[in-house]
Amino acid sequence: MSNIKKVVLAYSGGLDTSIILKWLEQTYGCEVVTFTADIGQGEEVEPARAKAQSMGVKEIYIEDLREEFARDYVFPMFRANTVYEGEYLLGTSIARPLIAKRLVEIANETGADAISHGATGKGNDQVRFELGAYALKPDVQVIAPWREWDLTSRETLMAYAEQHGIPVDFNKGKKSPYSMDANSLHISYEGGILEDPWSEPEDDMWRWSVAPEQAPDAPAYVELTYKKGDIVAIDGKTVTPAQVMEQLNTLGGAHGIGRDDIVENRYVGMKSRGCYETPAGTIMLKAHRAMESLTLDREVAHLKDDLMPRYASLIYNGYWWSPERSMLQKMIDASQETVNGIVRMKLYKGNVIVAGRKSDTDSLFDERIATFEEDEGAYNQKDAEGFIKLNALRLRIAARRKQ
Repeated sequence: MSNIKKVVLAYSGGLDTSIILKWLEQTYGCEVVTFTADIGQGEEVEPARAKAQSMGVKEIYIEDLREEFARDYVFPMFRANTVYEGEYLLGTSIARPLIAKRLVEIANETGADAISHGATGKGNDQVRFELGAYALKPDVQVIAPWREWDLTSRETLMAYAEQHGIPVDFNKGKKSPYSMDANSLHISYEGGILEDPWSEPEDDMWRWSVAPEQAPDAPAYVELTYKKGDIVAIDGKTVTPAQVMEQLNTLGGAHGIGRDDIVENRYVGMKSRGCYETPAGTIMLKAHRAMESLTLDREVAHLKDDLMPRYASLIYNGYWWSPERSMLQKMIDASQETVNGIVRMKLYKGNVIVAGRKSDTDSLFDERIATFEEDEGAYNQKDAEGFIKLNALRLRIAARRKQ
């Protein structure tokens, strides 16, 4: 890549990406453009500007993408009730396509020759960033320093930082022993004692939620209004997608909701143990399924459930910008036309409980038919006899053959 003159770097301002910034300048003799996104991680992103300026960066992008992230990525994913391997709500995975998109767009705006990221060669994020970038800009050049340099440990990184005068901000209290990633959907923890799947997470690891044992003794109730599969109001008050995430994270975290401890299968082939806090996502998943249970046709709902694991794998493995994910999304979105109404949720000591659901316009629940009381001729129970015998025909034929 001797033709590299300018690179757009996904930049957090932390140790790794600050070292990458200097390494890119030294290794490629190139100018570096930094891009820092606020996707609801709960930390100030503006200090990244000062850090980049102190390192001589001339083009600095600091962007508030919280609404776009929630509206165009998180919400579409939850319309599908997406869960990877039965547990993971894809908090890290769903943020990567947005970052990849902005890296490519900024490269086009600034005339950059390449993009760069700080994902390691062992993880999923390198795949997600790069598949997304190639899907949006087929000829893009990608620089992944962790696959090129010989800085293979924290000690070598620190030595490089000291050698090149890169400021390291470790004076602001005890450094976390975990590798963490956060956005408005979740916060994840890996490394440290979590590398032993037998070790229970330490109590002080969790940042967003109280322990269920320490949650209030009185439950909290919240009403979520849905329109076409998306939450549009909380307790009757209109909210934006980003506000949904913020409010439900606060409410769920206060009641010990959203903790998970998972051993998952990475796309690169290894198993990885991680812990996650996803309060808003945990509430949204349960509530959305409750709304669909009232408003979706049975076969539509079952087809969605059949396709969801494939859809989840596409997101986990970095194929958000693929034609197959786009095709599935169109089908999922079409199914949500009737997913309108209100779900009442009860939050209590780590539990998310459906307390009620209603839809004045799209409910398929007919009390006259479902009742155990007199149905006034709405349903003829004798019709079930022929239905049962027809469905039992193949079973009876097989049974006779065995006899």
